[in-house]
Amino acid sequence: MRRIVPIGPYHPLQEEPEFFKLIVEGEKVVDLEINIGYNHRGHEFISPTLTWDQVPFLVERICGICSDSHPYAYVLAVEDCAHIEVPPRAQYIRTIIGELERIHSHYLWVGLAGHFIGYNTVWMWVWRYREPLLDLFELIMGNRNHYAINKVGGARRDIKPEDFPKIEKYLDLLEEKNAMFTNAVLDDPVIRARLEGVGILPLQDAIDYAVTGPTARGSGFAIDVRKDDPYDAYDKVDWDEIVFPEGDVLAKAKVRLLECFESVKIVRQCLKDMPDGPIETRVDDIPPGEGIGRHEAPRGEVFHYVRSDGSNMPVRHKVRAPSFMNIASNVVAVKGYSIADAALVLAAVDPCYCCTERTMVFEKDKQKYSGEELLRLSWEKTEMIKRRYGK
Repeated sequence: MRRIVPIGPYHPLQEEPEFFKLIVEGEKVVDLEINIGYNHRGHEFISPTLTWDQVPFLVERICGICSDSHPYAYVLAVEDCAHIEVPPRAQYIRTIIGELERIHSHYLWVGLAGHFIGYNTVWMWVWRYREPLLDLFELIMGNRNHYAINKVGGARRDIKPEDFPKIEKYLDLLEEKNAMFTNAVLDDPVIRARLEGVGILPLQDAIDYAVTGPTARGSGFAIDVRKDDPYDAYDKVDWDEIVFPEGDVLAKAKVRLLECFESVKIVRQCLKDMPDGPIETRVDDIPPGEGIGRHEAPRGEVFHYVRSDGSNMPVRHKVRAPSFMNIASNVVAVKGYSIADAALVLAAVDPCYCCTERTMVFEKDKQKYSGEELLRLSWEKTEMIKRRYGK
């Protein structure tokens, strides 16, 4: 007999609310129904009401963990639209911050993965050494999160030469500790038993679902915007793309841990070869046209599209986050495994639901709901629930 086991919309193994219905026979998962839609905040609706220079502050709040990734892709899109050349020093600064954020995001995932399976030693180790990295962000940009570093035409802040030794010192510590984390994960028999051969996403399914980032590379799907369509300093430094063919949760963990070593290599080279010069190009106007920006965020390709009519704000702004593609692949990855494994498999793609959902509802070419109307509908539903339960 088939039964439904709900995970969510609020669950200890989900950092954000989403609702998954596991269709099970006994302890075995035979199907999955994914229900998203709990985090709509209207970024694509708000963006065309802001100036070009205000939008980065909006989109970096799409997600705290990806608060460099979204403004990075946005400014690349506007620069593509306006054919803006970014100074070399700004390109290196952007690349450094992008890679430091990759380490910070991967450590968040590895720590939570350890916590999810009851291995709290890994959780505490990883988050202990993630903390100095957040201090580095504050040193460089003034904030541990929401960095406000990206702007159309370059970077808002320089990395001071006197800060280089502090960054290098942390990179030395990071290489040592990352090796410890990696060995702990790969050598521990309990972790291997829990992750190896679980949640397999075969290569062809990874291609069919167009997954990105570590989810793709953990299934042998070698795609990475930094290699396939290089931008800023990524074609000026040497680094390796990490790919494993197994497709299981362990492969995704290995990709993330080993990518941290590659990020360290990239940052070191950027610091060593950092060119002198300005950190921004003066931008007075954005001409009519459209542009796209693609950035390899920690979870995979984040894509921004902008359209300009020559005014001081975008006419249209579309965002596609990597989790939008990756979450759907759970329909394949979770089938055939036990209920006990299901939450771990769902978390293995490192889902970011607030990245995935930014509402603006259209009916054909006509806008169906404005932001005020969505608020009104929400308030009406709240009142209806109060009346139903006599509160």
